[in-house]
Amino acid sequence: MTIRITGTGSALPEKIVTNFDLQELVDTSDEWIQKRTGIAQRRVSTGETVSTLAAKACQKALEMSGKTVEEVELILVATCSPELLLPCCACQVQDSIGASNAVAFDLNAACAGFLFGLNTAYAYLQSGIYKNALIVGSEVLSKLVDWNDRGTCILFGDGAGAAFVEAAEADIVCENGRRAGLECIVQGSDGAKGMVLSCVERTLNSAFFSGNKIENLFIQMDGQEVYKFATKQVPACIQQALDKSGMTVNDVDWFLLHQANVRIIESVAKHLKADIAKFPMNIHDVGNMSSATIPVLLDACCRSGKIKKGDRIVLSGFGAGLTYGASVLVW
Repeated sequence: MTIRITGTGSALPEKIVTNFDLQELVDTSDEWIQKRTGIAQRRVSTGETVSTLAAKACQKALEMSGKTVEEVELILVATCSPELLLPCCACQVQDSIGASNAVAFDLNAACAGFLFGLNTAYAYLQSGIYKNALIVGSEVLSKLVDWNDRGTCILFGDGAGAAFVEAAEADIVCENGRRAGLECIVQGSDGAKGMVLSCVERTLNSAFFSGNKIENLFIQMDGQEVYKFATKQVPACIQQALDKSGMTVNDVDWFLLHQANVRIIESVAKHLKADIAKFPMNIHDVGNMSSATIPVLLDACCRSGKIKKGDRIVLSGFGAGLTYGASVLVW
């Protein structure tokens, strides 16, 4: 038994904020940002929420898969930026799309959240508890960003990406002889280094809290430490997944990585000795959307026809926690 992705979808806010727009807010320039990150613009919410974006992405994924909302059995929302602590975002999505028969809950593994959601769905579906799942990464990071901090405000964007997965027999053979479905997942965490990328909770105990007021409520990041972690851990994680599945870099058609920084992606390709042409990117247009980056990129590649049936794909991401993961699958 394995699982297959049978539908993808994505949703982005309407507002586009370019690097030239940011020049009006902080001491930066389009050239400086693009040279260091590869980002030219990002989408920013002007009212869209984590749940509304997630719901739109889920509806598109269901439409592609040919399934109805009544058939959905499990909804997993990966997010680190929900508008509400209660109820969870997944239950809001369930209500919004009308998936009344589904079980719904959230998980937070930051930028690796979609991969952790995929692994969670795999466990449920392989065990036979459920037969299908909607997995969505959705973020509105713009409300967590200090727009006076040029080290972070240039990086992040808002958006949502979803995938509908179904339990499938492991003997579905594609025309190229590969067996369709998920082949391997590797994931991990390094909590000892977690504070290099952090954001405090905004709720304090008003009745009994007597400590110092928290001054900075926005995302805090040690960019150099995150870069060192990513450029070392991501290629190692991908290699571990390939070894576990009995594959080599040459067996992979596409590497879809978390869109955090072009230089990180280029470094990963170099470490793996893989052709950079196998690494599709959309960071130039949407920036870093945390848990949404991988499924949004996957949806774009799927709808453009870049990904074809039988292609072997590696999905890999890393994020706050610190968390990381890689999946190998045949489309």
